[in-house]
Amino acid sequence: MTTPKTAKSTLKSTAESTARSTTGTAGNGTRVRRTRPAPEPGPVAGHCDELLHALVAFRDQAGTAQRWGERLAGVLAGGGRLLVAGNGGSAAQAQHLTAELVGRYRDDRPPFSAIALHADTSSTTAIANDYGVDEVFARQVRAHGREGDVLMLLSTSGASANLLSAAEAGRGAGMAVWALTGPAPNPLAAGSDESLCVRAGSTATVQELHLVAVHMVCAAFDAALEDVLEDVLEDRLPGGGSANDDSDA
Repeated sequence: MTTPKTAKSTLKSTAESTARSTTGTAGNGTRVRRTRPAPEPGPVAGHCDELLHALVAFRDQAGTAQRWGERLAGVLAGGGRLLVAGNGGSAAQAQHLTAELVGRYRDDRPPFSAIALHADTSSTTAIANDYGVDEVFARQVRAHGREGDVLMLLSTSGASANLLSAAEAGRGAGMAVWALTGPAPNPLAAGSDESLCVRAGSTATVQELHLVAVHMVCAAFDAALEDVLEDVLEDRLPGGGSANDDSDA
């Protein structure tokens, strides 16, 4: 992973390499070489530069993603459930996460219970019609969430009213509430048990790093899963013995 110093050096060397040199004549007739600064990056290259800088800062929060993946492995392997919600592009990221857990991230493994709340269109439209948009996720959290489960809420602004209501419902149900947001401070981060906040100036970059966070959590989940499953299996066997223990009682 590129460090902040290395990232800046890379950008500097790139700018220097694209600078243009011109030849002119000084007042005394001596030919001199003048270097014009490289042009400012356009919107496409500038987007990459913004993402690079934001990613460097985001790497410092890798420990939070690691901790979330490990905690999630324990909850889901123990029969718990993950509920995830977001609006717009964040809804797509939420569904991406649940797909990785119900399906798989990299290697084959058992499926686990993970639900993207926006994906039930009949429930969301009925709730919005009967109770208002602010209750779209909160009512589903009260229906599906149980004590010890995990609720993850994604928002680039951290200010969506329906997610704030969902966080309150999750806390009321005894769930662990995690927020994946844009720059802090914001109301959703403040109303959650833990938060992972992206420091970036544009919504697009925040969403791109939310996808990175989703994959980081999945990688930590898979890495922790083998040990967690062994512990769960031992706890469920009579006397706490191992499945490979063939000794006589």
